[in-house]
Amino acid sequence: MYDLAALDAGLAHTVFAGKIHYSPVTDSTNSDALSAARGGAPHGSVWLAGEQRAGRGREGRSWRSAASQGLYVSALLRLPIPASRLLLLPLAAGLAAAGAIRTVTGLAVDLRWPNDLLVRQSKAGGILVEAQSGSKTLPHAAVVGIGINVHQRSFEPGLATLATSLDLALGHRVSRQALLIALLESLEREANSLLEGASAQEIPSRVEAASTWVRGRRVVVHGPQACTGVTAGLDEHGFLRVETASGMVTVQTGGIREMNRD
Repeated sequence: MYDLAALDAGLAHTVFAGKIHYSPVTDSTNSDALSAARGGAPHGSVWLAGEQRAGRGREGRSWRSAASQGLYVSALLRLPIPASRLLLLPLAAGLAAAGAIRTVTGLAVDLRWPNDLLVRQSKAGGILVEAQSGSKTLPHAAVVGIGINVHQRSFEPGLATLATSLDLALGHRVSRQALLIALLESLEREANSLLEGASAQEIPSRVEAASTWVRGRRVVVHGPQACTGVTAGLDEHGFLRVETASGMVTVQTGGIREMNRD
């Protein structure tokens, strides 16, 4: 269980203070956040659940969200930035999540483009960013959904990528409360970096420095731009460049797996 009073106190210095909406069980925190965004919910609102019955990842995949085992949270951000800069938000969220995990646990996190959080080569979390158009009175709404495996001790067989949890990686129990506070603090810092053009421009290079996947890795790309090749870094929008036998491909959407693995 979360101590909501202590959570608000821990976030008192952030935009998220007093805006935490907690549900023991919900279908999807992202769905809850998107629905509230359509109703005019303010910047910094957060939806947190103990369990999700229909959690989802990118490309329509489901995200298993067992009761009280993981961190399932979605934050609503209304950032007055151009749409081109909003494209960098998923990468910024990845940096935020990796930084929070490192702060609380000391574990290193590898970022697999575009949205996977890997600990010791196994998936420990993922990110789903969904956006809505703004209006004359409200800027665009972006919902940043983050799921992190915390207490899980086992996983369903047949997953596309081996999975792990923070507890398994460390060998002892991690506080979801401390992780959530660190995550939202980190997310606010990264979101604020998007407000400044110079700081935003540094995000692709920062992701490259934090990832073993975006340069020099032989990968299979799945999705509408399916191909195989060697990753060659990120462009200014955060899209992945892949050197294929037919030339350079800039992958805007989809996912990657290491060739002959996963």
